[in-house]
Amino acid sequence: MKKHLIPLIAAIATFAIVGCNETKTPATENKAAEPAAKPAPVEKVAPAEQNAAPTETAAPADSASAVEGTKTIILANGAKAIWIQDNDGEKLNPRSLFSDASDSLFASLNMPDGLPASVSTYLVQTDGKNILFDAGLGAFGGQTMKRLEALGIKADDINIIYLTHFHADHIAGLVTKDDEGKDVKVFKNASVYAGKIEYKAWMKRIPKNDLQKAVMGIYKDSLHLFKFGESLPHGVLALNAVGHTPGHTAFQFGNLLIIGDLMHGYALQKDHPEINSNYDMDKKKSIESRKRILQYARDNKLLMAGMHLPPPGFVE
Repeated sequence: MKKHLIPLIAAIATFAIVGCNETKTPATENKAAEPAAKPAPVEKVAPAEQNAAPTETAAPADSASAVEGTKTIILANGAKAIWIQDNDGEKLNPRSLFSDASDSLFASLNMPDGLPASVSTYLVQTDGKNILFDAGLGAFGGQTMKRLEALGIKADDINIIYLTHFHADHIAGLVTKDDEGKDVKVFKNASVYAGKIEYKAWMKRIPKNDLQKAVMGIYKDSLHLFKFGESLPHGVLALNAVGHTPGHTAFQFGNLLIIGDLMHGYALQKDHPEINSNYDMDKKKSIESRKRILQYARDNKLLMAGMHLPPPGFVE
């Protein structure tokens, strides 16, 4: 094996086990959210097209999918939103992941084997573009590319990727090995959007960041950094959801709200947002964000999509 690959491979393996350990089976993984009235322009590492789409509030419609591990929703604005199960098989998040919950509270759920969950990515198709939210596990068992291809979509067809945060199960799918064993882009034609706070935290402050530095370096020519409250291409809004990580971001597109890792145990946290998962880096901020975003979704009648929601990946 080439010596220059050893640190990156070790970093990826370590993070998959220690960081946001949401790949294990069977048991496993401030201001208001509304966007600013006059958002500042996105800081661009490379140029990108800005196309605003109107926000809709009508209820979504289901559309059957023949591809295993996917579900398609037709949004109020006519766009398609497709849930993609990135993990292979059933996923249950264990009691041990929720140290903040009392034994009696957890027992009241009557789910002794663990809480149903997933590792998920989402595809939105609008204005003739393919927009991917997070990239999944990649070489660590990720199924996103397999399922995209089953839907008739190749990696080169992805135009934009929005990242909720930089944990391995959200960014490892951005890279692959070429024939010479070198780490290269999976999505050669995609512009990648990441929060400025998240980016700076992982590049400068957070330890064990070799994977994050390597992936961001590979995409440096197509990387765009944004601030919370900004309107991004195709009318996607970047919302403050910090706590799970320093720059954790939720995204709103029409009546769809991508909540990232706001909840790792939906059955527990939907009624008890004060309960954190052990992966949340700042528990106080995580609770604040979870309460605020859940209320925002209720007030605006938004459909939620989350990277660890149980199948089929959407909740109202």
